[in-house]
Amino acid sequence: MARNLMTILIVVAVSSGLVIFAGCESDAQTGAAIGALAGAGIGQLAGGSTEATLIGAAVGGGAGYMLGNEQDKQKAAAERDRIREDMNTTLVKVTNTNGSIIQVPLKKQGIGYTGPRGEYYAMLPNEDQLRPVYGF
Repeated sequence: MARNLMTILIVVAVSSGLVIFAGCESDAQTGAAIGALAGAGIGQLAGGSTEATLIGAAVGGGAGYMLGNEQDKQKAAAERDRIREDMNTTLVKVTNTNGSIIQVPLKKQGIGYTGPRGEYYAMLPNEDQLRPVYGF
């Protein structure tokens, strides 16, 4: 009987965990959920009481939240960097002699622009200026 009860509790815990993870929108929330479940399990195994389980859940949830929050910050910083890069990049289309088109990304640097090969243009170059370097 005790074995069946333990199996039922494990199934309920795993199912609840899956429902919680599906609703998480950030790494911080997911980390808190995983940490709380892991902490509760460790607390129960170590202390064998409700108090130990609750303490384990609280400590695990807090630690998981902090780790997940750091991941969220790193993702947000990477996204800001990508947006900043996109805002400082201009694409100039160069039509080749066979009709194909190449897009040349130019990065804004001060008052001028830098091409993919490191060349500097004092002003935004036009298609005719870029064709000798990037087209044919």
